[in-house]
Amino acid sequence: MNLPKIVPPITHPLLGRASLATIEESKIREVANAGMGLSDVLAFWFGEPDQITPSLIRDAAKHALDQGATFYTQNLGIPPLREAIARYVSRLHRNITPNHVAVTSSGVSALMLVYQALFDPGDPVVIITPVWPNVTEGPKIMGAAVTRVALHYEHGWKLDLARLLAALTPGTRAVIINSPNNPTGWTMDRASQQIVLDHCRKLGIWIIADDVYERLYFSDTSSVAPSFLDICNDDDLVVSTNSFSKSWLMTGWRLGWIIAPPLLTEQFAKLIEYNTSCAPSFVQQAGVVALEQGDTITQDFLQRLHTARDFLVDELKRLPGIQVAAPPGAMYVFLGIDGMADSVSFAKQLVKTARLGLAPGAAFGPEGEGYLRWCFASSQARLAEGVERLKSGLTAVMR
Repeated sequence: MNLPKIVPPITHPLLGRASLATIEESKIREVANAGMGLSDVLAFWFGEPDQITPSLIRDAAKHALDQGATFYTQNLGIPPLREAIARYVSRLHRNITPNHVAVTSSGVSALMLVYQALFDPGDPVVIITPVWPNVTEGPKIMGAAVTRVALHYEHGWKLDLARLLAALTPGTRAVIINSPNNPTGWTMDRASQQIVLDHCRKLGIWIIADDVYERLYFSDTSSVAPSFLDICNDDDLVVSTNSFSKSWLMTGWRLGWIIAPPLLTEQFAKLIEYNTSCAPSFVQQAGVVALEQGDTITQDFLQRLHTARDFLVDELKRLPGIQVAAPPGAMYVFLGIDGMADSVSFAKQLVKTARLGLAPGAAFGPEGEGYLRWCFASSQARLAEGVERLKSGLTAVMR
């Protein structure tokens, strides 16, 4: 009997490029898949609110559809949206023009387009971690060599700036900074941004700023987190990616943007053509309305998050064996649990025994092991029920 030859998985032709074997599958999805078919699971594993997109934005999309906005648009986005984004960014940061703007089909797409534009195989890329896995895996898809610089926990998450600068050496292609950070909420201050910008200017290193949570910043003095867009010039090697998903409750709409030097923006037009061609016209028209009329949406959402954050952190601090601090930004609490060595297994056990869905810290890199991420973009009633389930789950899982 002739048995088929067994091909090592890493070289099996049906698995595509050998380098894909180095790409991590999402551990958030791994846990969610274990519970998504169970109707009684209280889920906080994904980064999205429990509210639907406000009617102001939904109605704009409906109107656009009724007017026949179902055709292809310009690769870089419809002019009214590029102009609206330029005005919005100019209001929050520094003056830019539509020539700096590329509209993308989601914030995820924005990041991948930047990676495609900047990274060749073997390029050294430095990333502050723990971080949303798409930030680290995208460069690896392009063949870049990723170096992780870990935040550390000390009554809140902190960055060793000297360690970051030491990693940014001659030949480094880029540094990727997600601030406010998913999952920790850590936010880079203006002074540190200036030091990093000056250092990268000297060495010709690109700064890629993932600014998706910049409006979800808990401050009494500012409505937006510190940004490299506040301090960079047109000729600086700085790119900012952003999304409509969080600040306007539009996670399912898949609409984002890139701010870049105009010469690089021209290159994005080519890449968008070969990726998605363009974002949907009716979604883009809804984006214009979100930017021009949606300030109240963002402000109300931020206030709701602020209240939810304070409530959840206070409740979690009452539980034994948990380390947690109020994050300065984003929409997550990253809680440490004493004695938890395998956060993926632990999170799956919480789904099974307590019907509670949290994201495992290991999903955000080895620096996140020992932690769980809890998205607090929910009602206080849901959060309170979640805490009660965590209490029972801790007893069962740690037994």
